[in-house]
Amino acid sequence: MRIWFDVLTPKQVVFFEPMARRLRRRHDVLCTSRRYGEATGLARIRGFGLRVVGRHGGGDRAKKLLASAERARLLIGPVRRFGPDATVSCCSPEAARVSFGLGVRHYAFTDAPHATAAMRLTVPLLHKVMVPWVVPKSDLTRFGIAARDVIQYRAIDGAQTVMRRAARTRALPVTRGKKTILVRPVEEEAAYVSGARPILPAIRELCAIEGAQVLVLARYRPQLERLRAGAPRGARVVEMSFDGKHLLENADLFVGSGGTMTSEAALLGVPTISFDAVPNHYERYVVRAGLAVRARGPRAIGAAARRLLASPRSAHRARAARARASMVDPYDVLARAIGIAR
Repeated sequence: MRIWFDVLTPKQVVFFEPMARRLRRRHDVLCTSRRYGEATGLARIRGFGLRVVGRHGGGDRAKKLLASAERARLLIGPVRRFGPDATVSCCSPEAARVSFGLGVRHYAFTDAPHATAAMRLTVPLLHKVMVPWVVPKSDLTRFGIAARDVIQYRAIDGAQTVMRRAARTRALPVTRGKKTILVRPVEEEAAYVSGARPILPAIRELCAIEGAQVLVLARYRPQLERLRAGAPRGARVVEMSFDGKHLLENADLFVGSGGTMTSEAALLGVPTISFDAVPNHYERYVVRAGLAVRARGPRAIGAAARRLLASPRSAHRARAARARASMVDPYDVLARAIGIAR
């Protein structure tokens, strides 16, 4: 078969990379992306070849629209020349539009039905959509796909991404002998985020913990500059120029918004705090399973951090190992859906 992957975010890089590598043993695979620093940067670190077509539109609605429309136009030529039998994405609007226009079946993974803008633009055009079992089918059928075309599977995306080998191409900006707290702010430019709580007060609380160092992993250049301007002494703000798993493996505590890195940290057995900026099913799962704790305010985050840093790491690792062992490989789910041998 000829299979086209459209890979748009850092999470999608690490989620789709092992699938694309396995499929390339027997099939022709095209992997596209867009100019988006975190995704293309991580792909370079991991040696995952992506053909960059178009760009990310940023936070402005008009610029998002223009970037998406231009990217769809630019994709038509290379995709038509490749001639895919199937498209695979995480609900890429451009992949949906181009696949529909060219008559290609589009199979998508998603664990983010709360991203309603992307869901409205993609779900009605999908052949099949594959979702973690913690996501009810009704979360997808409300966007216009039949329940029979929603495939639930027992895994969350973090379980797939933490199984990969970490790329250790750069020395980490941490001091030995100190407890490392890794903080991941919310994705402010995403269309589904509004009214997120400020992270700086929580960072100040974390910096007050004796013997700890705080590493803040910014998402975009404007966010990087804003956090560097306001962060207290004791916090180091860096860009995503590292493999996230490498950072997590060296963290004593992770504080995240409830997104992808929150579930990855939890499933690696890293003591994890979610400040739940964008409520979602997999954040609720890791909290309910005891893999992470939820703390929303700065003082609550500081108190939870002190408690978790003092707890035995072995208990976190054991819970995470049991959770990972109960989950399936999404590659097998994809292979069955598109009808190829596993």
